[in-house]
Amino acid sequence: MTKSELRKKYKTLRKELSTESIEDLSLSIANKLLQLDIWDKSFYHIFLPIEEQKEVNTEYILNILAGKDKNIVISKSNFEDYSMTHYLLTDSTKIKKNNYNIPEPIDGIEISTPQIDIVFIPLLAFDNKGNRVGYGKGFYDRFLSHCKPETLKIGLSFFETEKEHFETNNNDVTLDYCVTPNVIFHF
Repeated sequence: MTKSELRKKYKTLRKELSTESIEDLSLSIANKLLQLDIWDKSFYHIFLPIEEQKEVNTEYILNILAGKDKNIVISKSNFEDYSMTHYLLTDSTKIKKNNYNIPEPIDGIEISTPQIDIVFIPLLAFDNKGNRVGYGKGFYDRFLSHCKPETLKIGLSFFETEKEHFETNNNDVTLDYCVTPNVIFHF
């Protein structure tokens, strides 16, 4: 199966989810994350969900991170070179949706990529080897390739592993974990 076919398949599956289902599944994912031994780090990068794409609601994870007094990092996307700039999320951070409905910080305290210990990653599909399918622009692959080797890469998915094989390339960065509402996959 090609990545574009997988994108179409999983976007359709997401569209079928009700708002209530998304909330329940997102809470289950956050609760599953508590089982991982990852809470002794300092800098946690998280995505703010694109509601129109019915992404995992990361508000529950944000609450966990805030409760554990962690440094929360969010990004701003540059669509000219498909890069991301990372900012510390603080009480004074102003968030605005960009042209693609991605909630982003307007400005703030910039955080360098090597400072980041854990990255929670949005995705559409993943396989049993830790390969992921995103939206196809390569933002996360570029970002993850600049992280320090010990940075943990954790995908968040409403759905289980994709059984169909899909192509990968040398620029694809694999996950260390993928957390679904029912299972934690370790690669």
